[in-house]
This record gives sequence, C-alpha cells and structure tokens, in this order.
Amino acid sequence: MIRISTAILARVLRHDPAYGLSTLHFADGELRVPQVALEPGAGVRIAIDARDVALALTRPMDVSITNRLPGTIAAVEPLALPYVRVALDLGATRLDALVTAESVERLALEPGLRAWAMIKTVAIEPAMISPADLPPPRPWPSA
Repeated sequence: MIRISTAILARVLRHDPAYGLSTLHFADGELRVPQVALEPGAGVRIAIDARDVALALTRPMDVSITNRLPGTIAAVEPLALPYVRVALDLGATRLDALVTAESVERLALEPGLRAWAMIKTVAIEPAMISPADLPPPRPWPSA
C-alpha cells in the first residue's frame, strides 16, 4: 500500500468537553480532533495520511466529516494504478490526497482547479515545538 502523509505543526486553541473535541489552529485554518490532554497554547505535530483525505469540487455540506478545508490543486501525480496523488495548496500548507485514477477523470481534476479537502482523521503527537514555530493563536470571542 502506498503511504503518503502531510505533517503540520499546530497549536491547541481550545477544548470542547461537551463533545470531547479540541480545536487545533495551524497556518491555514483549524482542525477539530478528539480531545488532546494538553493546555491551550501547547504545540502538537499532526500527520494526515493521504488515504484519509477526500476531495470535493464544491463546498461539502451535510456530511459527517467535520474538517473541510478549501484549496487549489497544485499537482496531479499518477502512481501505480488505481492510485493518483493529488496535492492541494491550502496557502502555507500543501496537503496530499490519495484518490483513484477514475475519480481524477470523473471530476476532471487538474492543477489550478479549486477544491475542498475533507479530512476524515489525523494522527496527533505532542511535540516540543518552539512557540515561534507555531501560528499565533486566534482570539476566541468570549460568550
């Protein structure tokens, strides 16, 4: 099986104990993940396996996948059939998705096309990351 993943440095932004989730802030947005046992402000390293990224050409609505990020297709790289690596430029982050050649043809995926990444799951590891290497925290409005 082909193993491709994207590594991202993020900051714990906040926790939502009612849902057992944490929000992580990275250079191009936020990700909701199972609650991490770290204080807000702490750094984490995230790994997103390309097999856990699906692509949509329009903003995904009415789906159970919480993490949806807009971007632009930067590259489409054929691999051993049936797989194709699609690199999505989110801004400062390049996120890889592993899709089938059939999906590339059906959706007419090509560089320059706007698309949405839907991230099913992420791997999280606490890391000793310098605060200077993390995106600045986004202020959260008080209730």
